[in-house]
Amino acid sequence: MKIDEILESQRRYFRSGATLPVSFRIEMLKKLRNAVEKYENEIGEALRKDLGKSDFEGFMCETGLVKSEISYMIRHTRRFASKHRVYTPLAQFASSSYKKPCPYGNVLIMSPWNYPFLLTIDPLADAIAAGNTAVVKPSAYSPATSAVIAKMLSECFPPEYVAVVTGGRKENAALLDKKFDFVFFTGSQNVGKEVLRHTAETLTPAVLELGGKSPCIVDSTAKLKLAAKRIVFGKYLNCGQTCVAPDYILCHQSVREKLTEEICVQIKKQYSEDPLTNPDYGKIINEKHFDRICGLLDKDKIVLGGRCRRETLQLEPTVMDHVTWEDAVMQEEIFGPIMPILTFDSFDEIYSMLAGKPKPLALYLFSEDKQRIKEVTERCSYGGGCINDTIIHLATSEMGFGGVGESGMGSYHGKDGFETFSHTKSIVDKKTWMDLPMRYQPYKKGLYGKLLHLFLR
Repeated sequence: MKIDEILESQRRYFRSGATLPVSFRIEMLKKLRNAVEKYENEIGEALRKDLGKSDFEGFMCETGLVKSEISYMIRHTRRFASKHRVYTPLAQFASSSYKKPCPYGNVLIMSPWNYPFLLTIDPLADAIAAGNTAVVKPSAYSPATSAVIAKMLSECFPPEYVAVVTGGRKENAALLDKKFDFVFFTGSQNVGKEVLRHTAETLTPAVLELGGKSPCIVDSTAKLKLAAKRIVFGKYLNCGQTCVAPDYILCHQSVREKLTEEICVQIKKQYSEDPLTNPDYGKIINEKHFDRICGLLDKDKIVLGGRCRRETLQLEPTVMDHVTWEDAVMQEEIFGPIMPILTFDSFDEIYSMLAGKPKPLALYLFSEDKQRIKEVTERCSYGGGCINDTIIHLATSEMGFGGVGESGMGSYHGKDGFETFSHTKSIVDKKTWMDLPMRYQPYKKGLYGKLLHLFLR
């Protein structure tokens, strides 16, 4: 079907009211979960082909999280979709007031290549739970996974309910030129700006899940061995191609040498002495990104790693020390397996420095100082993060995930995801057996005015 035909069929289907019953939504979520389980092996093979992901990493970071989100929505959609009564002022006596979540209608979900299955099906599950129809546009940079997604969803749902549009920039532009009721985009800041320009033309609400340079702060009280272990896990997962990966380390100058040493130890433990021969170590998505990442290397500052293998699009887990803010690696989001290490003397220095930079999607702090933890989480602006760990804050349906400022707007996962794909109507149900006269003209002073004043308090 052509894009115009898909959109018109979805609009008709939504207007029919077919997606509104909660029982229907739950049934569709169950169908989606069954489809994920049916195609799980094919999904794993596609992830290995596109990104070199191992079966375990593919499950841990993609299919496993997807099944968890779908199951969560199956359990909670009925409660999320119910109306919520609120207090009614005396001035509106006799009536009841409530808030009622309703689906936007026809939504567009545009997903990236770095977690191509997770970041497509997770928001789709939230959109289905909220009662929408959806057009899904997976990335052209992960063609194997996109093909499995298209096959799975076309088998699972009719196109008037959920449709997949594959392709590249031409298809992206064609979709953004159309009028949707809601747009959900995950990807780079540059493309996010284009999405927002298009949605502004039609006043279409949008959520942008972007990225940025997420700092990892290590203070002098941190448990360095454990910090290094968890930082290495978060940084080099998926070869650093994770929107919430620690982009760079800011460590107190007193622990720089010890932390660097422990990070190098952990890289060898987790990825072996020769990571390029490790079958569980992935690859960069394509030559364009491979060349960009390799161009950020400064051989004089490499402490560990740095070897590139163009034929397999692999770059070793790499550590760079004595990095400055003027270095090439600090001028853009790395999105690859390079770890720059910078130092600081005081936290006041960090606060002023971060305040002058784009707001990151994540921030990580390794510290045993409770007062310092409280101060950092209050004074720094960022999407979300962890204390004494990395990455894992996005792996739960109990908390929303999203950015702030330059790193995005809006959030999803669990209840936040349901609310993201819903418009909440505020409704007053006024009774007809009584009608207070004081609000109508001609207005009367004295007792009526005092009573009205009391009711409105």
